[in-house]
Amino acid sequence: MSTRQLAAWAAILAVPTAIAGIYGMNFENMPELKTQYGYFVVLAVIAAVCTILYARFKRAGWI
Repeated sequence: MSTRQLAAWAAILAVPTAIAGIYGMNFENMPELKTQYGYFVVLAVIAAVCTILYARFKRAGWI
């Protein structure tokens, strides 16, 4: 596995880690927490960003 592949996978895995880190802080004043579908919206955002990153790294030849 090359350095580029490791960097690409690290970038892809950093997205859910960062978002989960923010939501793990137990803030009370986050607008997404009061909505009915906030959890699913955040999961969709994580999936979309990871998919976009994967596609871009694949197209660039890093993965």
